[in-house]
Amino acid sequence: MNTPRPALFMRTVLVNCGPIAHLNDGSVGVLGGAQIDRVDDLIAKNHGIVIIDNVIEKIIDSDELVAEFQSVSSSEISSPQQIFQGEDISIWDIAGRAVLPGFVDAHTHLLWAGDRSREVMWRQQGHSYSQIAEMGGGIGHTVGATRSATTEQLLNLGTKRLRTALKSGTTMLEAKSGYGLDTETELRLLECAKNLGSVVGMPDIDCTWLGAHATPPPNNDQSPNLSREDYVEELIDEQLPAIIQQGIARSADVFCEPGWFTIDETERIAKASIDSGLALRLHVDEFCDGGGMKLASDLGAVTADHAHHSPLESRLAAKESRTLQGFLLGTPHSMGEPMPPVHVCVDNEIPFTIATDFNPNCPILSIPFIGNLAVQRCGIDPLTTLVAATRNPATGMRRDDGLSQGVLKKGAIANINILSSKQWEAWCLQPGETPIEMTFLHGSKV
Repeated sequence: MNTPRPALFMRTVLVNCGPIAHLNDGSVGVLGGAQIDRVDDLIAKNHGIVIIDNVIEKIIDSDELVAEFQSVSSSEISSPQQIFQGEDISIWDIAGRAVLPGFVDAHTHLLWAGDRSREVMWRQQGHSYSQIAEMGGGIGHTVGATRSATTEQLLNLGTKRLRTALKSGTTMLEAKSGYGLDTETELRLLECAKNLGSVVGMPDIDCTWLGAHATPPPNNDQSPNLSREDYVEELIDEQLPAIIQQGIARSADVFCEPGWFTIDETERIAKASIDSGLALRLHVDEFCDGGGMKLASDLGAVTADHAHHSPLESRLAAKESRTLQGFLLGTPHSMGEPMPPVHVCVDNEIPFTIATDFNPNCPILSIPFIGNLAVQRCGIDPLTTLVAATRNPATGMRRDDGLSQGVLKKGAIANINILSSKQWEAWCLQPGETPIEMTFLHGSKV
């Protein structure tokens, strides 16, 4: 009788690592304030990493690792490279480079078509966001181009963008719809995002429905403008049921801002979405204190992003309700506006996140560049900023396999960035180029 051979596990071993910013202090959930001050609890030295298939098996002392796998670190190796490949094991010498978790970009508008570069001059001429929309720019312009794009064109755009994000160390991102603003195109955008997220060797994607991004432009010159009141009804009665039936989006989002969706309208859409089983993510208080942060905390939203003008009272309420505050620093940078008061969260030990907000007016997909803005423009220390780009946003994102991410620990997904520097702080100090030497995605070097 033939006994089936046991399946071979692929083991990947990283030796001769520099400092490993694992960000695992033994607790679960977000980190903020004094928790991040304990640097020694979050960064290991003289350790290596063992991966089985796509999961971290252990992070142990380098001497033990070398003894166990009979591997040696050579002083002649000046850059990370594979030093052994067997049938079921691969050993990499990391050459003393710093090691970080893969970045988690928790706010992107990944899929859209068109070009709004001309708007920079309109902004410099003093035109407001609303005025630019009335001049034929803004979200409406992108909606027209996106509706006209073929599915193949959208997939090609998405593929190129995901490769750009991965080059800068992003291993998972959230992708919103929102540039369709009709049921057919919103469904198509989510379907494209799902297909892109299933491509091997590309970042994973967590999908969000953002039908409530703006009131849609007319479909053609003959069709009347849809009132916002009518569009809210369409969102709740038509789009939302179709989104639920499709089963791709895990969350719903609303652009809650005076001039876009009011507090009452946002609450209606949000409650209908929650009742339908979706998590809630909101755009709030970007241009003024419109009460969005308070509403987000009242509704128990996963995150309330932008948050430029949210009052401290609302920020503290959000902390109590475990609603994260997401700072999207690329947007004010791209729009020539002041940075948001990130230090308010640091001073009050409020956990927060940073994300790219990749969109037509902010074509940035580099988390290290956003980290540079936090450190150099907002005065936030590199470790707090790193937590805001990895562990904290990971708590609001869900993987289909249920594995932890944003940290390096036993049982977490093996999404690992190797820096080109031996100092972990370098991750956010090279805004003109990627600081990433190599990335291991799901345990495999990409």
